[in-house]
Amino acid sequence: MEVSKLGFSDLIRDFESTLKTLFHSKTDINELSLERGLPPAVLQEIMAKVPLAVAVPEQYGGRGSSVKECLGVLAASSYESLPLSLIFGINIALFLEPVSKYADESVKKGIFDRFLRHQNMGGLMITEPDYGSDALNMKTVNTPFADGYRIKGSKHWQGLTGMADYWLIACRQESSDGELKRDIDFFITDNTQDNQRIIVEEYYDNLGLYMIPYGLNKLDIEVPVNYKLKPESTGIKMMLDILHRSRMQFPGMGMGFIQRMLDEALHHCENRIVGASNLLAFDQVQFQISRLQSAFTICSAMCARSSDISGIEHNLASEGLEANSMKAVVSDLMQESSQILVQLSGANGYRIQHIGGRGIVDSRPFQIFEGSNEMLYTQIADMILRLMKKQKQMHLFDFLKGFNLTSEACLSFKDEINFRLDESIPQRKMVDLGKILGRIICVGYVMELAVRGFRQDLVDNCIVSVKQEIAALASSFNSSNGTEVVVDYQENSSWLKFV
Repeated sequence: MEVSKLGFSDLIRDFESTLKTLFHSKTDINELSLERGLPPAVLQEIMAKVPLAVAVPEQYGGRGSSVKECLGVLAASSYESLPLSLIFGINIALFLEPVSKYADESVKKGIFDRFLRHQNMGGLMITEPDYGSDALNMKTVNTPFADGYRIKGSKHWQGLTGMADYWLIACRQESSDGELKRDIDFFITDNTQDNQRIIVEEYYDNLGLYMIPYGLNKLDIEVPVNYKLKPESTGIKMMLDILHRSRMQFPGMGMGFIQRMLDEALHHCENRIVGASNLLAFDQVQFQISRLQSAFTICSAMCARSSDISGIEHNLASEGLEANSMKAVVSDLMQESSQILVQLSGANGYRIQHIGGRGIVDSRPFQIFEGSNEMLYTQIADMILRLMKKQKQMHLFDFLKGFNLTSEACLSFKDEINFRLDESIPQRKMVDLGKILGRIICVGYVMELAVRGFRQDLVDNCIVSVKQEIAALASSFNSSNGTEVVVDYQENSSWLKFV
């Protein structure tokens, strides 16, 4: 049966079964995870299930770009392999959805046909060696000519470097005076065309996510006029829409991963006997696993919220508050979940083939790419502070109880956030404030999910767990800390002189 005609529950069951067979019977996921790249035969069997059909519009033979289905595929993948899920996340959020929404109609059918029938892949190039998160100052340039555009520059740290068949390239146009325009343009490139082929100058030895190649790319290409994406207003707003939608799909990659950490922890602690009982009899173990279940609950609620608001029919350019909260909080939860599993697993968790140990290394970049979490938390705090100043309401709890995303959730944290904010806050405090706000927003999602019937005991435990975390963050925020770096610290700082 064609994948577009399968019921979604049947599709996911079949996909999960395929991954389980591939990674646990035909091959060993522990060995695959330590190899650079994914063996072509394994990738071919996975792609034969056409998982990326979930992000292809129905009129082109796909399943319709349903966020629920996209997140479901990401979650099923990350339960077995976080790198595999990221491969799909890159294809879905950073290529297929932008093409569906912004590409010229004349190019869509050819691209989608190759994804559905020939297992093609695509990625996004924004980051440059000298500019990192400072995307608005990128130096890759496009110059129009009679039949299209010439694009020159360098890009790096793109997932699927040398592996993707298509790329979306972000760049700026050169103005008549030789300066680069402020707005951002995006172009599709097809690596099968000689004049569009991107040269990989170097492959990076990334610490984790071994299945995914990263590297340095040199661009000196020409693309046709109709390969340029068409923004609804400006290119910068189009870029924000793309990035915010991608950040709202992080919960899909986090969902399966966190659930796997939880399942592994429960299995280990139920079966590990210490003295007369298993590990679950210990109070500290109960606490640690309750943290995993809290992460599971929050991530579930994020997936539900994202399914409601992040489809390509919505423009998310102005939705940075929710996008940043989802991405930063879920990636923090992913890293904490893997750390907890390793701790509970004892010495075995420190083996390179242990899923918890791999999880620490593989989930860590999620806190860095698509905007480092410190930057995103600062932006969250800044967005709320600007709203507070506009309303001339600087008392945190009083503002949040009148703000739509936090009005109910903040009631559970009244004692912890019952204080006023200064109009000027140091950046280190802004990060703490952003963490507080992001978690309160996410508890709002949890409460929404509870209304839909999600089990109440998990919700209650989650709120208690987050309350404890917010109390610690609020204490840090309100404590005095003006420490500065001592650059020439070596003088009079050797303990050997004082013994």
